Amino acid sequence: MSGRKQFDVDEALDKAMAVFWQRGYADASLGVLGTATGLGRGSLYGAFGGKDELFRRALDRYSATYGARYEDALTAHPGDPARAVEAFFGVILARINDPAVPEGCLIAQAAAQSAVLTPESAAHVRRLLDIQQARVRAALDDPHADPSMLDDLAVYVVAINQSLAVLSRAGASDRELRTVVRFACETVASRLAPAG
Repeated sequence: MSGRKQFDVDEALDKAMAVFWQRGYADASLGVLGTATGLGRGSLYGAFGGKDELFRRALDRYSATYGARYEDALTAHPGDPARAVEAFFGVILARINDPAVPEGCLIAQAAAQSAVLTPESAAHVRRLLDIQQARVRAALDDPHADPSMLDDLAVYVVAINQSLAVLSRAGASDRELRTVVRFACETVASRLAPAG
C-alpha cells in the first residue's frame, strides 16, 4: 500500500519487550516505547491497541521465547526430575548471563509491579506463572511420590526462578546465583529421593 509505512511487528514487539523488561510497566511510557520501536503513538495504538495490550503481547513473546527453552530443558531428562530441574536452572542462568538482554526476567519484573497493572494484565502475569509452574510440575511427575509434595516442589522451583531474576537485577554475582541454584537442586533431589 503506497503512503503507508510498513514495519515488522515481531521486531517492534522485541523492542517493546526489551523496554518493559528493562524499565517495568510503569516506567515504559508511550514516548519511550515509540522511540524504541520507531513507531508513533498512532501506529502503536493502531498495531497493538495501546500500552496495555502491547505489554501483554510482549509478555507472550517473552514467554514463548523462553518457555520453549524451559520446556526443552525440563523434558531433556525423562525419568530424572532432579536433572530436569538442574537443566531448567541452567537455562535461567544462561538467560541472566546473556549480555544481549536486560537483567532479570520480564515476568518477574511484571509480577513485582502487579499493583500498578490493570486487572487484565495482572491476571495475565499470573497465568504465565501458572504455566511455568505446570511445566515444572510435569517434569517432576513421579507415580511413587506424594502428589501434594510434588505440587509444593513445583511452587518452590518457580519461586527460586523468580528469586534468581530479582537477585540478578539487584547485582548478585554469578557465584551467588549459582550458590542459590546449587542449594535448590540439592533440595529438589533430597525431596525426590526414595524414603528409607
